[in-house]
Amino acid sequence: MTTSTRGAKAPAVLVLEDGRIFRGRAYGAVGETFGEAVFSTGMTGYQETLTDPSYHRQVVVMTAPHVGNTGINDEDRESWKIWVAGYVVRDPARVPSSWRSRRTLDDELSEQGVVGISGIDTRALTRHLRERGAMRVGIFSGDAVATEEAMLAKVREAAPMKGASLYEEVATTEAYVVPAQGEKKYTVAAVDLGIKGMTPYRMAERGIEVHVLPATATLDEIYAVGPDGVFFSNGPGDPQAADHPVELMRGVLERSTPLFGICFGNQILGRALGFGTYKLKYGHRGINQPVQDRTTGKVEVTAHNHGFAVDAPLDTVSDTPFGRAEVSHVCLNDNVVEGLQLLDRPAFSVQYHPEAAAGPHDAAYLFDRFVSLMEGQRA
Repeated sequence: MTTSTRGAKAPAVLVLEDGRIFRGRAYGAVGETFGEAVFSTGMTGYQETLTDPSYHRQVVVMTAPHVGNTGINDEDRESWKIWVAGYVVRDPARVPSSWRSRRTLDDELSEQGVVGISGIDTRALTRHLRERGAMRVGIFSGDAVATEEAMLAKVREAAPMKGASLYEEVATTEAYVVPAQGEKKYTVAAVDLGIKGMTPYRMAERGIEVHVLPATATLDEIYAVGPDGVFFSNGPGDPQAADHPVELMRGVLERSTPLFGICFGNQILGRALGFGTYKLKYGHRGINQPVQDRTTGKVEVTAHNHGFAVDAPLDTVSDTPFGRAEVSHVCLNDNVVEGLQLLDRPAFSVQYHPEAAAGPHDAAYLFDRFVSLMEGQRA
C-alpha cells in the first residue's frame, strides 16, 4: 500500500482482478492499495468493522449507502488501529452528527493511511462479488491512477487470501490482563489470533480475569497463568496456514481444559478435530445472519465476519481423536457450519461473533455456556 495526503475530490478507480472497473472519488488517503474485495451488510458499526483485525488485507465494500453519519469516537474501536486494506462507500456523510463524534470518518481514514473510494455503485459491486465470488482488488487515486491495463496487472500481482498466514501480523506481541469486573471467579487464557476488544470485556463482565496471550504462545505459557478455561479468538487469513494454533489447541484438548473458540477459533477447532476447511465463495460479513443453535432449536440473528468455513457433516456425530463431535450451529441461509461441540470433553466453538460489537446480542449466552463448562470442571 502506498498513500499520500488526503484529497477528497481526487479521481479514484477500483479495479477487480477479473477486469471489472468502477470509477469514483478518493475517500480517505490518496494512493493505491490492494487486498481481497469483500462486502459487509451491516447498516451500523462501521468503526468496529474498520478496527476488527479479522479484516486485515481485505478491502471492505459497505452495502449500506450512507456511511460515516456518526463520525469517529474514541470508545468503540475494537483494536488500536484500522486494519482494513481499503474502504468502499457509496455516499459518505458530509457532516457527522453524534455527540460522541470526535472527528470525521474521512479524516480518520486519511490519518491512518487507508485508501478508499466513494461515489460508486456499491450495489452493482456487491452483486458482482456475489455472482463471481470474493477476489483481489486494487483502489487507485490521485497520481496512482494509470492505464486500465497497468492497474489490472498490479491487482493480479497481489497475494491471494487463500493460503495466507496473517494471524501473527495482527496479534499482540506482549501478554496483558483484562481484570474481572467485581469478584474474580475464573481465570481464562485467551490466545490472540486477532482478538476484538469487546471479547475479553464480555468475559470480564462475568467475573473472568482474562490473560490475553500472543499467537505464538506455548502450551506451558498458557498453563502458567493457571487457567480455568482457554479461549481461541477470531482472526484473519486461511486456517489451513495456522498450524501452530492447531497444535496448541490439541494440547489443550488433551488436558480436557474447558475450551471456547470463536470465528477463526472455530476453524482451528475444526482442524484440531480432523475436519477440513474451505474458502466460501463470498463469505459471511454483517450483523444480520440467521443461525440455528441445534442444541436448543433456537434461531438467532448474529454478527459474522468469515470467508472460510469448517467442512464437517451436518447430521451425524463424528468420531475424532478427542471423542465424539457434532455440528452445534448452522447458518440458515446456506447450511454453512457455524459451530462445533465435543460430546466427551468440555469444548465448543462458534463461527460468528457473540460479543456482537456492533450487532445483535442474541448469542451473548455463549459466554455463559463457557462459564458453565468451567463451573462443571470445578465440580
